[in-house]
Amino acid sequence: MNVLPRIERALTEDGAAMQNRSMADELTHLDAQGRARMVDVGEKDVTVREAAAQAIVMMAPETFATLVTGHAPKGDVFAAARLAGIQAAKKTPELIPLCHHVQLTGVEVRFEPLESEIKIVSVVRCADRTGVEMEALTAVTVAALTLIDMLKAIDRGLRIEGVRLLWKSGGRSGDFGSRPSEPPPVAR
Repeated sequence: MNVLPRIERALTEDGAAMQNRSMADELTHLDAQGRARMVDVGEKDVTVREAAAQAIVMMAPETFATLVTGHAPKGDVFAAARLAGIQAAKKTPELIPLCHHVQLTGVEVRFEPLESEIKIVSVVRCADRTGVEMEALTAVTVAALTLIDMLKAIDRGLRIEGVRLLWKSGGRSGDFGSRPSEPPPVAR
């Protein structure tokens, strides 16, 4: 069932209430009538931009022990998840319709083993006209899904929590969040 026409219709019907303010100023991916559009970034300056995101994969203590000791039945789970996260960052515009293609200059995916959970952090960099927040979020999400895929045979209760943007820098809107002074420890 395609809900997009209903959403666009609802936004259009609310258009009368929004006559006094510019919706385009608030939601840049919507035009004045509430229809989706790709933002024109052609006039923006090319600047260095970075973003970091995290996801947490929760698991049973036994699964955690199997993972961190390198005894998962499907092999090197961290290597597969790291590669999946990097590839996902590169493919973000193919997955999220209004994302621009950006020239990525670096993608890192790191794993921090905590008690019965794995914290995944991605840091994505580019020199372009738009930021890489969605690429960072996509990287950690796909890395988390890959962990689940590789461990689901031994734990059906795996879950993803805490997917969020940690920080971003560069661009017209400035910085968000606070960058840590040291990167988290890396699992294998």
